[in-house]
Amino acid sequence: MPNPTDAEARTGPEPAPDKGLRSGSVGLLASITLGLSCVAPAYSIAVTLGFVTLTVGDLAPAALLLGFVPILLTAFAFRELNREMPDCGTTFVWTTRAFGPLTGWLTGGWVVQTATLIAMTALSQVGATYLLQLLGLHSLADSSTAVAITAVALLAAVTSIAYRGLQLAASVQYVLLGLQLAALLGFGAAAFARHGAVTPSLAWLNPFAFDGSGPFAEAVMLCLFIYWGWDALITANEETRDGERVAGQAAVISTLVLLGTYLFTAFAAISFAGTGTGTGGTGLGNPDNAADILSTLAPPVLGTALAKVMQLAVCVSAVSALLTSLVGSSRGTLSMAAHGALPSAFARVHPRHRTPGFGTVFIGATAACLLVVLTLVSTDFLGDAILCIGLLIACYYGTTALACVWYFRSRLRDSLRDLLLRGILPLLGGLMMLAAFARSAHDMYDPAYGSTSFHGIGGVFLLGAGSIVTGVLALAVVRTRFHRFFRDGRTTVAELTIIED
Repeated sequence: MPNPTDAEARTGPEPAPDKGLRSGSVGLLASITLGLSCVAPAYSIAVTLGFVTLTVGDLAPAALLLGFVPILLTAFAFRELNREMPDCGTTFVWTTRAFGPLTGWLTGGWVVQTATLIAMTALSQVGATYLLQLLGLHSLADSSTAVAITAVALLAAVTSIAYRGLQLAASVQYVLLGLQLAALLGFGAAAFARHGAVTPSLAWLNPFAFDGSGPFAEAVMLCLFIYWGWDALITANEETRDGERVAGQAAVISTLVLLGTYLFTAFAAISFAGTGTGTGGTGLGNPDNAADILSTLAPPVLGTALAKVMQLAVCVSAVSALLTSLVGSSRGTLSMAAHGALPSAFARVHPRHRTPGFGTVFIGATAACLLVVLTLVSTDFLGDAILCIGLLIACYYGTTALACVWYFRSRLRDSLRDLLLRGILPLLGGLMMLAAFARSAHDMYDPAYGSTSFHGIGGVFLLGAGSIVTGVLALAVVRTRFHRFFRDGRTTVAELTIIED
């Protein structure tokens, strides 16, 4: 698609046509809740903080802060693009308008959907494992078959909720997110109240204290993962009251809430347990604790009974993120189909629930099939598939941030605000994300990265790069079918939107 001319940029794009979704379903609070839920804050900090601490010690809060910078800069780009083009296809629509249909379909469509599907397999598996442990079924929790069956059941449950409407999904998320934040707040308060291993220090936030660029880059890359997912809330922009403004506000607010939550939890955990191995091996420097630091620290901090609440919080965190991922992904495919970039079946909207019915069921079923296949191949293979998500995140976040700069390029001189929020900050965010992409690819190429390798090449790299290469091959196929989209970059949504009988 040709880039927008100065005249087109001045008048703005065509307003987003009605796709059949229920407008005005949610407000600012619900949008923020959806964004936070998709990130799964309790799960994300539990499985990441230990590895960050192993890498940089008590500078983990500084790594969390630095990892947040490109996320915030990217959030500004999402906000500005959403104000201009409030479409539930979000990055697919925006990158198409900026760089043309090829880039839009690949990075804004394929890469986003692939990352989400892989994440859904991981989240369903985590939720299933924790659920079985909470129920006291430890032998089943250690069985990959039992975990996979439970995970498929969870996928079926969240698919049913997402199918029935955004209002129901938001109501469920209020409860799930509230439990997560309350558990993290309670854990942090209790950890600070007890006599900890070390005294909290503002020096832990010093970004210039890292010992070399290697540990710094590795820690920041780990932190990028725990912020990913907030952009799912913007896919509900056509169902949000005053969506072109509120969805963008919610994106920025949700990222700031995440930063505060993570820093509070990190300070509390480090001050209580320290960065060594600790008494009884409970310190954050013990590699055996890295995979789930909150499960290790919760019993000595909260006591055995309340530690179960933290375990429940991590469980519902995964399920909550699973639900929001499904909501966002189905709306992304709805927009792609409505613009003529996917089969029209994905544009079907349920007449009563006003949700993308076919897309919701298709994505839920696809995630279930992917989970089963990866489980049958190898649990190590599934683990490496999860690790490769970082490569895909950096790819589409970086492209979207640069799309903001390119789309608004003719208007950057209009005001200092436009220059800053539509130019300089998104450009910095995009470059940081692409640098993270390059660094990730370099690290993942090492056969020692992850659990699998093939002919001296890391399995994580092959899965991440292979996902993008597969997208290029898929793009070559779909170009032969959806001529109008790849010729014009968009088509009339009204011609393609289908209300299910």
